[in-house]
Amino acid sequence: MDVKRIKDLVFRVKDNIQNVIVGKDDVIDLVITSIICSGHVLLEDAPGLGKTMLAKSLARSLDCDFKRIQFTPDLLPSDILGLNYYNQKTGEFQLKEGPIMSQIVLADEINRATPRTQSSLLEAMEEHQVSIDGITYKLKEPFFVIATQNPIETSGTFPLPEAQLDRFFMKLSMGYPKFEEEFEILMRFKENNPINEIQAVVSIEDIIKARRDYSNVYVDEDIIEYILKIVNATRENEEIELGISPRGSLALFKASQAYAAINGRDYVLPDDVKFLIKPIFVHRLILNSHAQIKGRNAEDILDHILLKINTPVEKTRGH
Repeated sequence: MDVKRIKDLVFRVKDNIQNVIVGKDDVIDLVITSIICSGHVLLEDAPGLGKTMLAKSLARSLDCDFKRIQFTPDLLPSDILGLNYYNQKTGEFQLKEGPIMSQIVLADEINRATPRTQSSLLEAMEEHQVSIDGITYKLKEPFFVIATQNPIETSGTFPLPEAQLDRFFMKLSMGYPKFEEEFEILMRFKENNPINEIQAVVSIEDIIKARRDYSNVYVDEDIIEYILKIVNATRENEEIELGISPRGSLALFKASQAYAAINGRDYVLPDDVKFLIKPIFVHRLILNSHAQIKGRNAEDILDHILLKINTPVEKTRGH
């Protein structure tokens, strides 16, 4: 496996995206890590922080189809998946494809739709396929969902259930830009929108190959045990009602391999695991009433767990 090729691919994509998105290095790295792992991302942020711009610039950089779905209370599953309609000219039923048939899909304000409509995404996100009138349609690869939700507004929203949250590989937040970054944004967008000049810098085949190759990154047994100790600690913690599932532990394992690869290494470091824990675990943890009364949050509890577990010694392949 040539990890330098994966690192070069990510460098080109990241550099291209940063023609539009100022700063946010870690967020871009994590989004690319997710897409290499065939995962999906939930972005929780206030309006106007660049979520749509990030999704569009990613799609253009990867030469992928892009569709945006605005979730509203009256949105139906068929508005997302598509439907069969009767064509009077041909005398046959034909499929009108929904926006989910695209490669990169922005599910904007996903928590504004009803649970029934939210659940229509489950099969697509997990199986990379949709079922319409009993017929299964494979989705084009790479298939990637970026869903957004506003953390402030709660009126007229439907919180995502645990099963839906667990389908998201990572939960991220872009946050407000720093003073210098926002100055750069104003200067960059002064005359025109740089998104209009974004061109593809890698091919779809490059991404699919990276998806195959990253799993060859070496993970020492000590690091696997480190991951499992953290996972078990979430299941045994008295402040956590619902700990990390095997899907969550596998997500951290795979993300550690992909993150090592995008940094040009063919082995995982303990620091890779530490960096990825919160984006992958926070949205999967359900705290009990005891923790909520004390004003504790998932990030605090994970920090406490990490302090109690010994970090393994760094090892490369064969050492």
